Amino acid sequence: MRHHLSGRQLSRNSPHRRAMLRNMSVSLLRHETIRTTLPKAKELRRVVEPLITLGKTDSEAGRRLAFSRLRDADVVVKLFEDLGPRFKARPGGYTRILRMVPRAGDAAPMALMQLVDRPAAVAVAEPPAEDPKGKKTKAKAKVPAKKAQAKAAPAEKKPPAKKKKAA
Repeated sequence: MRHHLSGRQLSRNSPHRRAMLRNMSVSLLRHETIRTTLPKAKELRRVVEPLITLGKTDSEAGRRLAFSRLRDADVVVKLFEDLGPRFKARPGGYTRILRMVPRAGDAAPMALMQLVDRPAAVAVAEPPAEDPKGKKTKAKAKVPAKKAQAKAAPAEKKPPAKKKKAA
């Protein structure tokens, strides 16, 4: 019986499980989104959220504690200088788990785990511009300088090559 034993075993022994969760924590904090199985994502949430809470107050002791849990100096710096201030006003719930289609090989339930309040993504396309009459017009695509020059001064056309008669 498993009385008072919390957490999922994930079919691993405890050092393997601890190392796996450490590696996944580092990946999530570095890339801010990872794809994994649903049970691993739910267990990873229990590891990452206290680390982000630790990163909200910058102190030497906090940095040492985070390094002892993560073992990656670059991620510790990002945790205290970027992620901590970003989540300063949020009282918890720093991660989001989105369910995905099952994995093709074994039909394992997959999930996309990401940090909430991610920085704004790069704008994909400009919205259509409006003319004074209120009608929408298509935005004109900007032509690179080389192509603009080629259109402005068309290259001289070569005379068509003469065909040789087959003997």
